[in-house]
Amino acid sequence: MGQFENFYITTPIYYVNDKPHIGHAYTSLICDVTARFMKLAGKSVRFTTGTDEHGQKVEKAAKAKGMQPKEFTDEVSVSFRKLAELMNFQYGDFIRTTEERHKKAVIALWNRLEERKQIYLDSYSGWYSVRDEAFYQESELIDGKAPTGAEVEWVKEESYFFRLSNWQNKLLELYENQLNFIFPESRKNEVVSFVKSGLTDLSISRTSFNWGIKVPGNHKHVIYVWVDALTNYLTSVGFPNTEDEKYKRFLETDNSFNVHVIGKDILRFHAIYWPAILLAADLPLPKQIAVHGWWLNEGEKISKSLGSIIDPTGLAQEFGVDQLRYFLLREGSFGQDGNFSKKNMISRINSELANNIGNLVQRTISFLHKQCSGIVPAVDRNLLKSDESLPNCKAILDQVMDHLLKYEFNHIILLITNISSEANAYIDKSAPWTLSRTDRERMNLVIYKLLEYIRIIGTLLQPIIPKSAEMILDQLQIPREKRDLKSLCKTCVSLGVTLTKPTPIFLRFDVREEK
Repeated sequence: MGQFENFYITTPIYYVNDKPHIGHAYTSLICDVTARFMKLAGKSVRFTTGTDEHGQKVEKAAKAKGMQPKEFTDEVSVSFRKLAELMNFQYGDFIRTTEERHKKAVIALWNRLEERKQIYLDSYSGWYSVRDEAFYQESELIDGKAPTGAEVEWVKEESYFFRLSNWQNKLLELYENQLNFIFPESRKNEVVSFVKSGLTDLSISRTSFNWGIKVPGNHKHVIYVWVDALTNYLTSVGFPNTEDEKYKRFLETDNSFNVHVIGKDILRFHAIYWPAILLAADLPLPKQIAVHGWWLNEGEKISKSLGSIIDPTGLAQEFGVDQLRYFLLREGSFGQDGNFSKKNMISRINSELANNIGNLVQRTISFLHKQCSGIVPAVDRNLLKSDESLPNCKAILDQVMDHLLKYEFNHIILLITNISSEANAYIDKSAPWTLSRTDRERMNLVIYKLLEYIRIIGTLLQPIIPKSAEMILDQLQIPREKRDLKSLCKTCVSLGVTLTKPTPIFLRFDVREEK
């Protein structure tokens, strides 16, 4: 896998004008699973998320509820923390842009840009979308609206500008020279095309509202919400203290890899504005911007107005957290839009989790109890080596890591379910119930091999469905320190230990109950 020891992965910080939906859960899930795999691989990992709490949209949303902006953001920010807790996301830092440490980072970044003559005061006139918190050129409008479908308004006010146009060629060099800086390739092509069409300087302050971080030395201006929000990636590693151990480890060392995972709707901010700002401020760049697609609801675009928003909390409560995690990773193909369907979700849970993996664990350990009183039998190691080969752990691990670096979680899951299918087929082929009467030594070997299959499956499932994988490995009594990826090819199920009776891990769902 990648030649790095330190791994820094971030979600975008989520805008708090409304409660979290399936898109927020999916982005965080991608980061969580990747971070967990990296930890299991022995990397030093930092995973951050948080909430973006400034801007005109938040100010309007708070006013509509008759609340002060800070009171409103305190309330909504909690809902994102609760979602992260419910979905079992193991983030290391949750950043709120209303925190003092973040304000210091934003002001320090502004000052760096100003010192380097990258900011100037002028006046702005043009089309602005409050919903997107974004400026659009006339040529980008479609039927008088933003490309996203958002309403736009003509804005004319004094503004500070960032000299974005100065960095056009440097950005194109970056895209060309830094392998997979924008991933997947289709998104890179989109960005390159936009940058080649010509960049204009970016308005980075507003005077028509108050809810935000004030421009140093000119408090009638509020710093543009995207400059504010993007800075969170620096805040989390201790900026403006560039001597901070986290900053040095995750941004400055040669053996570090840092990636921003985002949805395709915020590509321009992350792949154009953010690297240009970092280049202008002489600060380290991310190694990658990884861009995933959107989720459709039964083939239709998710829309708040149409009532088709998918609530991850309700789904997790109905089907289980691990089941939801599994489905989103199994059904989604990174970079493309995914289609959410309850029918498909139930089908995946039943066929792949309950009937395949769950059944393998249940029938193997039940048979162990029936024939060996639950005691893992002694086997001849030489016989084990000369018998049909177990899964090749080294080859599996190489494949998993190759898929992981391309965010191909559906391929990783397919690899795991195929191992389980092989194990179930091995049971049927070996017929240990017949061997129990004719060849006990051979029966013991079959049981042990099946336990090894399950250990491999349980180990690889840990980042994907953590609690269920833990149940599997607990039933095998695998020591916690031997559940990492380095142990995958070295550890074996201990001989002679008594395993507890199997506990069902995955419940089946009745499709007929769902409309």
